[in-house]
Amino acid sequence: DEYKCFTTQNGAKEFASSCATNIVYEDCYEPQPIVGRKAVEEHLKQRANLRNRNNEEQSKAGFRIDRISDGNKACGFAWTWTCDEEEGLRGTTFVELNENKEIVYVREIPEPIYKPGDATLELLKAVTAGAEPKVFDTPFTPREPKNASDVVKYLFNEVQGRDVSESMNLFSENIIYRDFNYEDVLRGKEEVQKFIEDFSFPGIEFRAQRFDDGETSSCFTWEVVLMDAPDTIKGISFYELDPETKLIKYVRDVPESAIKPPILGKLARQLRPGLGVFQGVKLSSRPGGM
Repeated sequence: DEYKCFTTQNGAKEFASSCATNIVYEDCYEPQPIVGRKAVEEHLKQRANLRNRNNEEQSKAGFRIDRISDGNKACGFAWTWTCDEEEGLRGTTFVELNENKEIVYVREIPEPIYKPGDATLELLKAVTAGAEPKVFDTPFTPREPKNASDVVKYLFNEVQGRDVSESMNLFSENIIYRDFNYEDVLRGKEEVQKFIEDFSFPGIEFRAQRFDDGETSSCFTWEVVLMDAPDTIKGISFYELDPETKLIKYVRDVPESAIKPPILGKLARQLRPGLGVFQGVKLSSRPGGM
């Protein structure tokens, strides 16, 4: 089944059989994308081998899907590595299909082991010091998005850089926001608004790249662009709406590491291959991969 695609040899083979011959698999733990069906199969088989290489963890390495968007042409899912009675590494994966319903593109990003918190914010502000505010060619016209995919398109393509208060109108009072640059989860509109305001300054743009077509939840890929710098930082976000209010009730942001493979991430996978982190937590102690 889908849970074994990332932990067993047969699962890796089955996943590859669903891929287009020209698939591009961006495993953002790795320095370069994996291109082609056969290369993807070998990559997933190798990872399955590594996760099960310790005798005491043999056949216990698991993969749990915590949340999945309901797109048809593309979708994304939040996941957690499990092993025996513990759970460890979390991340998000975006998957896109071609017209033949074959997997043609994947981006996968695991959470960083070291979470720098506000140090990231201060670094970004230092890099963009002196940047001029963005000038928009057209006036901003508020509108009411029709579904989850439209919500994220509206936020990132239309509202971003213009009106934080309009952004906040789309969030539930009980919003839970998990940004993996931080150890702690943000809870409630007040904390989320401060977070959005903190990252709204001249010279930075979160440029959306690929969207799914989800109705009640949506996953999309993005890159952080700093002024005119040629290098960017890639990421994935997962948004989920409250089924009754249609407001955003959950967000997960995962940025890639600037170093690949990340030093601490590589060491954690060597020491605890089943979990991918130095210290696991009790299985199911983080509902929804919190």
